[in-house]
Amino acid sequence: MKNQLNTTKRVALYARVSTLDKGQDPETQLVQLRGYAQARNFEVITEYIDYASGTSEDRTQYKLMMAAAKKRKIDVVLVWRYDRFARSTQALVNALKEFQSLGIDFISYQENIDTTTPTGELIFHVMASLAQFESSLISQRVKAGMARAKAQGKHIARPPIAKQMQEKIIELQREGVSMNKISKTLGIAYGTVYNYRSKMSKTEE
Repeated sequence: MKNQLNTTKRVALYARVSTLDKGQDPETQLVQLRGYAQARNFEVITEYIDYASGTSEDRTQYKLMMAAAKKRKIDVVLVWRYDRFARSTQALVNALKEFQSLGIDFISYQENIDTTTPTGELIFHVMASLAQFESSLISQRVKAGMARAKAQGKHIARPPIAKQMQEKIIELQREGVSMNKISKTLGIAYGTVYNYRSKMSKTEE
């Protein structure tokens, strides 16, 4: 990732506390992050704080931070710990790849991972390789499981899509959007759209 010499780096602090634990206070994370930023002579541009579970899609501040990154308003993203930032190793790797393409560095305070250093860069590449390996293993297990079930004569059904996606299909259908267009717009298989549209049609009869 790019380094800017002889300039003060603009840093965004990101903290997240779970809504499941009412005793958590984001200041616990932010106090340490502010101190670290000061020690590194970083200019804190914004502090982003989310009150949401790690698996929640509704992380407004996270989205705002990513938007600021894409507009090159920050040079460094500083978080307290990986699991405060990303929902999974793959999600973390995807975010870091995006930061890398934008020339933005990433620092995790607790893990002492800093992509402004050669060691941090190396760890990032190792993590990316592990995430890819993990993804391949999962894919192989799924395929093996499906093959075994098929050999045993079991019917294999696709897992249901998210409720929000189902509602979006209904909404677009009522607007008169074609199944092909719905498939492309939502990024889901045509067959999936067809199946859910058929189910909804029967329900409305």
